[in-house]
Amino acid sequence: MTKRVVFAANWKMHMGPEGAGAFCDVFLKQFEARDDREVWFFPPAVTLPTVVARVKGTGILVGAQNVFWEPKGAFTGELSVPLTREAGGAAALIGHSERRHVFSESIEETGRKVRAVLDGGLAPVFCVGEQLAERESGNTIKVVVDQLGALNGLSSEDLDRTIIAYEPVWAIGTGKTATPRDASEVHTAIRAWMIQHGADDKGVRVLYGGSVKPANAEVLLAEAEIDGVLVGGASLDPESWQKIVSVEVN
Repeated sequence: MTKRVVFAANWKMHMGPEGAGAFCDVFLKQFEARDDREVWFFPPAVTLPTVVARVKGTGILVGAQNVFWEPKGAFTGELSVPLTREAGGAAALIGHSERRHVFSESIEETGRKVRAVLDGGLAPVFCVGEQLAERESGNTIKVVVDQLGALNGLSSEDLDRTIIAYEPVWAIGTGKTATPRDASEVHTAIRAWMIQHGADDKGVRVLYGGSVKPANAEVLLAEAEIDGVLVGGASLDPESWQKIVSVEVN
């Protein structure tokens, strides 16, 4: 099994349909699909159909930034997996640090969301990561493993469909980046947990996120344990994003 490197753009609460359309017009003029990599966009929910339409036929995939675990019902403001799929989404981010720490999303809730995404035929990109105090106290691996506990009980097949994104909270949007060695250590622990719980060791993909930009993407991706990147701010500019998705990976 040959793993394809993942380049995922998380636009957070940026890029309405008009801005996203203009972004795609610029980006797609330079973009060339490659067999060794996947390019993903995670736009705001209102923008998802626009991006799906603009990238049709390019091989680029689009997903939601968050979903609720119920398929339908009286849940004002929430986005379901079936609605995401109908809009053309192929994946969903689950457990992003902002969901955990701004919106108080629990490990149990992230687990319910992962199962809903898998049951609905989408791919979960499950985010884990520690805060600065947890890193400084030497608890990084414990925190990450505890968060991975949301995946307990998943079948081997479902684990194989789940991409993990390691995002140290202290590095998101701060300009600070975990060193490749720091990231590799955590990725190794994540990979070991996934394999121990039934995932195929040749198929586990663990992304890194946290102030990834053109200047450091190549160095990060040179680490054997890093299977791709989840990018925030640097993905909001088409030229910057083009440089990142064009990085050569050995």
